[in-house]
Amino acid sequence: MTAADAVPIVFVHGTRFSAGQWSMQLAALRDEFPVVAVDLPGHGERSTQPWSLSTATEIIASAVDSLDRGPALVVGHSLGGYASLEFARRCPEQLRGLILAGASASTRGLRAAPYRWVARLVPRIPADRLARWNDRLLRRLYPRKVVEATIRSGYAFHTLPAAWDEVLGRFDAGAMRRVKAPVLILNGEKDAVFRAEEADFARAHPHARVELIPRARHLANFDDPDAFTDAVRRFARQLPAVS
Repeated sequence: MTAADAVPIVFVHGTRFSAGQWSMQLAALRDEFPVVAVDLPGHGERSTQPWSLSTATEIIASAVDSLDRGPALVVGHSLGGYASLEFARRCPEQLRGLILAGASASTRGLRAAPYRWVARLVPRIPADRLARWNDRLLRRLYPRKVVEATIRSGYAFHTLPAAWDEVLGRFDAGAMRRVKAPVLILNGEKDAVFRAEEADFARAHPHARVELIPRARHLANFDDPDAFTDAVRRFARQLPAVS
């Protein structure tokens, strides 16, 4: 692959985080690929912007355009994965490939109940207390270099209820049938909740496969940044050229 052929890559963060979630991947991939990470509405530098899936897809589309290299590989984690599925449905001409990380579980039916409960609970806890808990948790679980950009960017707890209220009840394996590009379902081996329907998601798409990061949990790109980055790199290199 020449520099001119390199696949542009757009990274989309998960719940409460921001573009800082992808600092390790951006640093490792930018010498080979045009890369960018977005802040979803209500997160990071867009913390004052109201959440909506429609706005999220517009932000992803703008990021693809900003790279000025044609259709992009979009990598979405958790909430960002479901937003990326919506982008794939609305903007198929801008999508060259899709990586769903921690986003291959149905958000419909009884499985959604615990997330509705969390979405109702979060606004009752002071945001500064939630931030301190998250800072301590991230620093206890991961090396500082992996999470320092995430911690520095802050958290979007105020957006969580609206974001998950819109996502819950909306996505299941059937959403994969609307994706017109190759798909990699990239999950942490120990992420039992968000890889619950990964086989169903893969079967619903003619060009989808599953890859697991050994011993990793929901935040697989924090648990093993090198393995996660390598999976993205290999998938990007294997994508067919734009005709």
